[in-house]
Amino acid sequence: MLNILGLGHFHPPNVIDNAFLEALDIGTNDAWIMSRVGIRSRRTVLDLDYLRRTKNDDLRAAQEAAQFTNAQTGARAATMALERAGVRPQDVGLVVAGGCSPDTCIPAEASAIARELGIDCPAFDLHSACSTFGAQLHFLSQLGPALPEYVLCVIPENTTRIIDYRERSSAILFGDASAATLVSTRHAGRATIVHSEFGGAPEGAMDVLIPRTGFFRQEGSRVQKFAIKRMSELYLSCRGRLPEERAAGLVYVGHQANFTMLESVARRCGVPADRHWFNIDEFGNQAAAGAATVLSMRWDTIAAGEEVAVIVVGSGLSWASLLLTFNASQR
Repeated sequence: MLNILGLGHFHPPNVIDNAFLEALDIGTNDAWIMSRVGIRSRRTVLDLDYLRRTKNDDLRAAQEAAQFTNAQTGARAATMALERAGVRPQDVGLVVAGGCSPDTCIPAEASAIARELGIDCPAFDLHSACSTFGAQLHFLSQLGPALPEYVLCVIPENTTRIIDYRERSSAILFGDASAATLVSTRHAGRATIVHSEFGGAPEGAMDVLIPRTGFFRQEGSRVQKFAIKRMSELYLSCRGRLPEERAAGLVYVGHQANFTMLESVARRCGVPADRHWFNIDEFGNQAAAGAATVLSMRWDTIAAGEEVAVIVVGSGLSWASLLLTFNASQR
């Protein structure tokens, strides 16, 4: 089985709260935002004065206005994951990265992150938009003992760089975050992946799109209906794998797309409020890094024996689920 030895996260310091968005004069305010997506604030790698002045109308300028690269934010999350696991960077035998908005077509984002960390090992990208966290761990779990001793997975998501802040529907959603996971099949970890799944419906491939030289766009209503239906099915499938006496306590961590969508899945599946973990209200839609940051932010307080269903969906259309069992601290 694939074990998770450490999780890490990084949120850039610049805050986009609802008052900031209202001041952009794009037809929105706190009440409107909270009623639709339930998000109070988000983080961004962009300079706030730049956003006020330009509303990010030029994607080339956004690259210059960014205060961090993906390699830098990914490395910060990775450093936390490694320190939590008690593993040195030089012991990592493979780096896998991916997400929704890479800095470069080539080299692989994983190579840039490995370079930032001073790691000398093979590195490649494996991504499926917002389902990347689940996809990476699912496919690595299929390789089993063929994997190196330690594998580092990194998801740098600085998506605000490709958001048009003249258009309110996407401006209110996204926040930047990076997440990292250190895994091994040879060493016991803080958590064990007891089941994983990955799937796709390519007929909806163009419903969520980031063009090579354009802004993010999506068919919002259609995508939300798909996400609610698929996430509900995946959570119930994970719950069905547990004995009845444990199923009711299964934690739900969904793709942090918007809070109303997450709550809809929780209601459909009868998830108690204390079994629904999220951070979208404070950090926004963090694309593929969202679900991983929820777990990372709770890493030090998750009790041994806790069982968690991580359910993520993304462009493609794609989806993934992970059923995790948390163990006693390994340190």
